[in-house]
Amino acid sequence: MAFNLFGKRDKPDQPTSPEPEQAPPQKLGLLDRMKQAVTRTRETFTESISSVIALTREVDESTLIGLEPVLLAADLGAPTTALVLENLRQRALRTGIEGGPELKRLLKAELKAILDSVAKPIQHPATPPEVIMMVGVNGTGKTTTTGKLANLFSTQGRTVLLCAADTFRAAAIEQLEVWATRSSTPIIKTRQGGDPSAALYDACAAAKARNSQVLIVDTAGRLHTKTDLMKELDKMHRTAAKLIPGAPHQTLLVMDATTGQNGLTQARLFTEAAHVTGIVLTKLDGTAKGGIVLAIATELKLPVVYAGIGEKIEDLIPFDSTAFINSLID
Repeated sequence: MAFNLFGKRDKPDQPTSPEPEQAPPQKLGLLDRMKQAVTRTRETFTESISSVIALTREVDESTLIGLEPVLLAADLGAPTTALVLENLRQRALRTGIEGGPELKRLLKAELKAILDSVAKPIQHPATPPEVIMMVGVNGTGKTTTTGKLANLFSTQGRTVLLCAADTFRAAAIEQLEVWATRSSTPIIKTRQGGDPSAALYDACAAAKARNSQVLIVDTAGRLHTKTDLMKELDKMHRTAAKLIPGAPHQTLLVMDATTGQNGLTQARLFTEAAHVTGIVLTKLDGTAKGGIVLAIATELKLPVVYAGIGEKIEDLIPFDSTAFINSLID
């Protein structure tokens, strides 16, 4: 029998049990991801609604008056709030609204109807590439969103090419290159200060030559006047259309959800000048005023197409009105 130096008997080697395998983290569905994104809005919104309807047996004018500041606080905006309350008022006059649960159900239906009224199916071109132009002021997350959108399309099995046409902002091209690397997406670029339409021309030619299914164009956000904005964007529209019929097929305006109603003023400028077809709403997870989604629908008559719900490359999801409303109001 063997002893060690300290006079104690060596223990025979014990078989080591294998480490238990950890199950891979489950991927959250669209509804769960949306619920996480609007947590701050939902907590405030649902609590405020509950306080209004807690003692309500039959909805009357005083109930609707109490509901008004709740809707405004969530950043639905005055026009949307007035529309919703008037529809609820008419419903109460016609058939009555019995108690809080029915009021909550009807409120959800009204909000969803607003979103659905501006929803449009995306018309993909019969022959690729599909050209998507990203517009918006600096600071909204436009370049970051461009990279995330490339990643989203890539995970769907679509071949993507990026165009760095924001040649005015310092480091914009380098920033998009980083996102291109993260998403393994090729990129067409020019030098800083170069002609963005020239970069777009090269990108359109490359997309056709490479049989890319999607070309996503990151445009400049630092255009000081409406005249400059219209001139530059119109030139880019004409450039794309010369090489690819119908291009750009989508023009997505990137808006920062945390700016709320203030962002609508900037958005109106772009919608008038850039022929915007849809909205990408970034930083939805960073605000307690997610009702801006409804203000966009009412005041801009545009659908939110994608929502940014975090900082990771996969934190961009297609917007779904049912998931949003069910996440907003428990």
